[in-house]
Amino acid sequence: MTSKSTLFFIFLVFCIGVMNAQKEVECNTKLSFFHEDVKAKKYNEAYEPWLYVKNNCPDLNIAIYIDGEKILNHKIDTSEGKEKQRFIEDLIVLWQERQHYFTSRTPKGEYEAKACQLKYDYKDELGKTQDDLYNCFNAAFKTDSKTFTHPKSLYSYFSVMVNLFDEGKKTDAELFNTYDNINEKIESEIQNYSEKLNGLIEKLESGQSLTNKEDNLKTVCESYLENYALIQQNINAKLDIRAVCENLIPLYTKDFETYKNDAVWLKRSVSRMYHKECTEDPLYEKLVKQYDEISPSADTKIFVATLLIKNGKTAEANQYLEEAYQLETDAFKKSNLAIRIGVILKNQKQYSKARNYFNKALNLNPSNGKPHLSIGEMYNDSAKDCGNDNFYKRAVYWLAAKEVKKASRLDPTLQKKVNEYVANYEAKAPTKQEVFLRDMAGKTIEIGCWINSSIVVPKF
Repeated sequence: MTSKSTLFFIFLVFCIGVMNAQKEVECNTKLSFFHEDVKAKKYNEAYEPWLYVKNNCPDLNIAIYIDGEKILNHKIDTSEGKEKQRFIEDLIVLWQERQHYFTSRTPKGEYEAKACQLKYDYKDELGKTQDDLYNCFNAAFKTDSKTFTHPKSLYSYFSVMVNLFDEGKKTDAELFNTYDNINEKIESEIQNYSEKLNGLIEKLESGQSLTNKEDNLKTVCESYLENYALIQQNINAKLDIRAVCENLIPLYTKDFETYKNDAVWLKRSVSRMYHKECTEDPLYEKLVKQYDEISPSADTKIFVATLLIKNGKTAEANQYLEEAYQLETDAFKKSNLAIRIGVILKNQKQYSKARNYFNKALNLNPSNGKPHLSIGEMYNDSAKDCGNDNFYKRAVYWLAAKEVKKASRLDPTLQKKVNEYVANYEAKAPTKQEVFLRDMAGKTIEIGCWINSSIVVPKF
């Protein structure tokens, strides 16, 4: 290389370095500008400097993508037609670029689900079909189900599957498998947020105050639990009108030989037939026995117990229920199992034993108020049998109301149902006039039979 060439090369490298340094300064300056505008919610002013930084220094700072999402969402909300479509597409590309430049801070399942949800929300603007949307959600879920957690996206995923099923494009088996995958994911997230909430509730019940951070976490947990409960209720409603015994029995009969050694398939089949009350068909017993043989667990013992109850073998069934409870070691799952056992015993009118299991469930998972509702229902059902006279018998309804009120204190998502229960029970309790005539205001009434508790008569 000649001396002139060497000098030219050095000069060129120097110029490139200067240009890069100038661009970096420009990017940092504009980054500061758009970030301040976003904090002030001046999204239109933030757009141009943000776009410059994104195009010229895409790996400079993750704020490009965090703030960019807010900017583009504002643009989507305030634009129409082709311009709106362009901003929607820009946001999808932005998430893809975030994945490329900040991989470790961009969970794949979460952001692919967000992109699918955006396509779902604006399917008309983007011209997306139900097949397009299903393929998007399904690919995201299969790629990274661990971080595919948002309640709305899980619901949209199942809704698209239902639409395709109704159009005859998906089979019963595909519908049920998708439901099971999504429902198991919801259960997993409910466990996750319940366990976080339990620690906070225990701290409050011990008389301690929550820090601001803990109080915010409590609000987040309660919000997510409410949303998961809502979408679980809604996807169950969608499935219930399609998963009827007339569909389930021939499907599981046809598939039995193929999947009889598949514990997951057996669990799902038995569970669905049980919850859809298809238990009178001989196939149910066949599935239960096979499930217990292939993969004995707390779950299988519950289903065996239901068979024994159906055959009038109550004592033996109770042994299986207790064995099931002892087999489960995970505290959250053990709590749900205790509720299942409690409900079975409640339906058999074994109220005292049922209450024991409901109380075990409360001890294991304090943030779940549903056991209080079940205990209140049993008090309500027993009112006519517990008390020396009509007044004392109807006083049981006060106890029932008191019990269900505990549910909403633990789980605010149950407030509406609690209000309905309380109104029902208090309407059946003694009236203000009856309390006055009996001179019972403020006195304690002892309630016998299996309830074995007491209630203070209200002072109206």
